[in-house]
Amino acid sequence: MTQTSEQAWRGYAEENGDDLPQAASLVLKEQSRKLLGELLRPHKKLIWLLVVIVVVENAARLAVPYLVHLGIDHGIPPILAGEGATTLVTVVSFVLASAIIQAFARQMFLMRSGKLGQTILLGLRRRVFDHFQRLSPSFHDKYTSGRVISRLTSDVDVIDEMLETGFDGLVTAVLTLFGTAILLLTLDLKLGLAALLSFPVLFAITAWFRRRSAQVYRRTRETVALVIVHFVESMTGIRAVQAFRREPRNEEIFHGVNDKYRAANLESFRINAIFMPSVKGVGNITIVAILVYGAWEAYHGRVTVGVLTAFTLYLRQFFEPLQEISQFYNTFQSASAALEKLSTVLAEEPDVPEPAEPAKPADARGQVEMRDVRFSYVDGVEVLPGLDLEIPAGQTLALVGTTGAGKTTIAKLVARFYDPTGGDVLLDGIDLRQFTEDDLRERVVMVTQENFLFTGTVADNIRFGKPDATMAEVVDAAKAIGAHDFISALPDGYDTSVEKRGSRLSAGQRQLVAFARAFLADPAVLILDEATSSLDIPSERLVQRALRTILTDRTAIVIAHRLSTVETADRVVVLEHGRILEDGSPADLIGSGGQYAGLHQAWADSLA
Repeated sequence: MTQTSEQAWRGYAEENGDDLPQAASLVLKEQSRKLLGELLRPHKKLIWLLVVIVVVENAARLAVPYLVHLGIDHGIPPILAGEGATTLVTVVSFVLASAIIQAFARQMFLMRSGKLGQTILLGLRRRVFDHFQRLSPSFHDKYTSGRVISRLTSDVDVIDEMLETGFDGLVTAVLTLFGTAILLLTLDLKLGLAALLSFPVLFAITAWFRRRSAQVYRRTRETVALVIVHFVESMTGIRAVQAFRREPRNEEIFHGVNDKYRAANLESFRINAIFMPSVKGVGNITIVAILVYGAWEAYHGRVTVGVLTAFTLYLRQFFEPLQEISQFYNTFQSASAALEKLSTVLAEEPDVPEPAEPAKPADARGQVEMRDVRFSYVDGVEVLPGLDLEIPAGQTLALVGTTGAGKTTIAKLVARFYDPTGGDVLLDGIDLRQFTEDDLRERVVMVTQENFLFTGTVADNIRFGKPDATMAEVVDAAKAIGAHDFISALPDGYDTSVEKRGSRLSAGQRQLVAFARAFLADPAVLILDEATSSLDIPSERLVQRALRTILTDRTAIVIAHRLSTVETADRVVVLEHGRILEDGSPADLIGSGGQYAGLHQAWADSLA
């Protein structure tokens, strides 16, 4: 893990700390409520149906103690008097019917709530994934891959848990609390009032738990994200970690974030250990007090045995959901924290938004123009202070200069990975900001030195820029680039898996596959950013032949330190601090004795 990534996770920890300003916290809560509403709104009818099912289920459950009271007080006396068991049989029948209704309603709820939860999560995952893909490279430059994974996995999983158990638990708890309170007062006012004396204590305990759990479970979500961030960063850069003996420092950092995660979980266990026994204790004391007081009332004939029995059953039902609220709050607070994280990401706007009124471009020619273009990665530090550059259609332009001269920045602006902070970038006379994403990507393709290959076959990776391409088109593209022979020699030819990041292929082979991908996409403008920088001499010669093919009949911007690549260009522009120092054909610039001539001589001497 590099120093930069260490700073990143530390910054992330600070960003999500408890010192979040009140105004920012309110904004987060509003965003999360809005997101939850957007997720639930399309399913309003099903949600109301689930509410009705839960109400029916709980009504059937709450009816049982009252039926027991009726059975004892009105069903047993006729039997003792020899008048028959009709009343008791009727009551027992209603108890049985209540049990059947409760079981059936429960089954219906589980089936429909499970389907609802998975439908919502399917949509949420798609939404988050699609949004991450639409966000600009500038966002992904600062938002680590570990945080991306945390949003799409652990945060979505905890929302899944809330949808599975939280809704049912909340509605059941509310119905049980209010329904039981009403029934207790209905059965016997004095006993009911005595039982309700415990309510203020219970509400005080619950309010304390709600406040503490809100803090604790937010910290739990934040610390588990830090664990994921550090793990992903370390494993992604494992070669650098091992090469520079970074393992001890990475272990130290991981132990630190892991210990914070452990401490956050221990704190959640501690507040549960206080809350649950407290509720249970208050409940048991209340039941004992009601039994004593009720027995005294029954002894004096002011309360029947049936009423006292129903009271005891209702009190047990009343305190059970209060204990379950603990688990509900666990889930709810974790889900709230997760919703805040997801809503924050989904509120991010792309730095290169789609146009409100897109242009309708004609067939692409490939003319590129930059008019007084200014650009800054950091406020106050301009990489391009006002660049004017025109590239005619079909011309191959090479950009040369020292590190930081602005070469890659020009490439990213032409590819519209970024928008200029000033000036305009045009393609065929149309500002790039007026192109839709699809129209622009059909016309401009960028190939970098990374040569990123995705898990799948060689054919899949060549077809990446044109998913509907036939196998014949894939083979023709590989032949044109000069990759067909080595692909055919692979164990399964074009169906050979490239493994993770193309590790089954050499650097030169990966580059040829990337070129075949670009050739098949057939853009009007092709940008090659250090496309041969990581190749050895034999591989570079192989790629050079492919370059001549891929650059034919299209506009190209070539960035390279190796001047062997530059020699294929029609025109060379030498840059320094975002300004053009020299501009001309390679032969003219060599003969001029300027900066490019010096670079060319140094390159020739290195070959000798």
